[in-house]
Amino acid sequence: WGSRASDSELFFNADDSGMAHYPGFGLESATFLATQRNILGVGTEAVGTDAAVGAIADPAFPNHFTMHGAGKYGLTQLANVDQLPATGAVIIATPLKIDHGSGSPVRAIALVPAS
Repeated sequence: WGSRASDSELFFNADDSGMAHYPGFGLESATFLATQRNILGVGTEAVGTDAAVGAIADPAFPNHFTMHGAGKYGLTQLANVDQLPATGAVIIATPLKIDHGSGSPVRAIALVPAS
């Protein structure tokens, strides 16, 4: 999805009604990852961790609420994810220090094992 980042029309992929369409995690995958896998959070190249139709999902924004409810984080608009190996990379996300904030931009850095 990151190859679309420089073109907002492609990135948001809106239909004729203006509804954006981009990939994301649904309730089933979010629940599985939050409860069955030893993860700290999830990340995506898209604008949100939920699929674009998350606002009209039932429940709304299932990944967002499932992950955050389980103490996991969500990283969005990551770059160069396609260049990471399928396993073995470590992501470091350094947030800004924001008093009383619920989120922050981060500088995301990937540590990749030597091949």
